[in-house]
Amino acid sequence: MSLHRAWVGLGSNLGAPEAQVIQALDALDRLPLTRRRVASGLYASRPVGPQDQPDFINAVACLETRLSPLALLDQLQALEQRHRRVRGRRWGPRTLDLDLLLFNDSRLALPRLTLPHPEMARRAFVVVPLLAVAPELRLPDGRRLADLEAARPAPGTLRVLPSEHQAR
Repeated sequence: MSLHRAWVGLGSNLGAPEAQVIQALDALDRLPLTRRRVASGLYASRPVGPQDQPDFINAVACLETRLSPLALLDQLQALEQRHRRVRGRRWGPRTLDLDLLLFNDSRLALPRLTLPHPEMARRAFVVVPLLAVAPELRLPDGRRLADLEAARPAPGTLRVLPSEHQAR
């Protein structure tokens, strides 16, 4: 079984969001055939989509895994369910959202999974934490994350949370 590198985006805006994200970061290290290599700090951001909901707490993590992309996706969705994720309206509030952002240099377009994540390059709450832990990271098409961040029109409302709110 080959060892793969996967990047996961985490977000929560319900049910003690900081605790939800920190617990999920810890749980990523316990997924089968997987270990967490690095995790960003926590960031607060305005929601994408409907604004009638609380701000989100976000982070990213790098995993080493022997799972396939779809097997890892299944594990991530099971973790969301353990955090009582309810899939309501699109971009609505949630206890935990786990997005598989990158998997090696894979490009996939499957009914259940698109890699790289189709929205990641436009989301500060993904790009900024990724840059903090992997400044040289490139997308499968060769674009550097630093170039994506520099090209964004406005910094948005992303805030870094103090260190006492960070994952272990």
